[in-house]
Amino acid sequence: MPEIKYYWEDFAPGEAVQFGAYHVTREEIIEFASEYDPQPMHIDEEAAKKSFMGGLCASGWHSCAIAMRMMCDHFIFETAGMGAPGVEDTKWRAPVRPGDILSLKRECLERRASKSRPEMGLTRFRYTMTNQNGEEKMITEGLMMIARRHPGAEV
Repeated sequence: MPEIKYYWEDFAPGEAVQFGAYHVTREEIIEFASEYDPQPMHIDEEAAKKSFMGGLCASGWHSCAIAMRMMCDHFIFETAGMGAPGVEDTKWRAPVRPGDILSLKRECLERRASKSRPEMGLTRFRYTMTNQNGEEKMITEGLMMIARRHPGAEV
C-alpha cells in the first residue's frame, strides 16, 4: 500500500480535483453484467439495440465500481481513510458505452470534526463522472470518514 499523504485536514471545502482516464470496453461491460446485472441491455448487443437504451451500455452498478476504482487509484489509497457511513445519493445521468473514456471530478463540499471520535473527521464529497466528450454519466455524493492528523485540535 502507498504511503499516507492525506488526512482530514488536507481536504478543504470548495476544492475540486479531476482524475482518471478509464477506458471502458465492450467485453468488460458484458463480463460485469453477466455476473452482477444480467439485463439484456448490458449483455446482449442485439437486444440492447431494441431496448430504450438504444445499444449496449454498462450497468449503473458497474459505473459505481469504475468510479470506486478511480477513487482508490487516485487518492483513497494515499488517504488515512476510515471507511464511509454510506452513499447518500447516486444518479445515473447517461449510459456508459463501450469506448467511453471516463474521468471523475471530486469536489469537497464540506467537512466537520467528529464530536464523539476526536481522531476522525467527516468529509462530504461529490463525484461527477464524465466521458471524453464531457457528457455527464453519473453523480454520487457521500461522506468519508478520515483520520485527523491532529486529533482533537481546534478546527
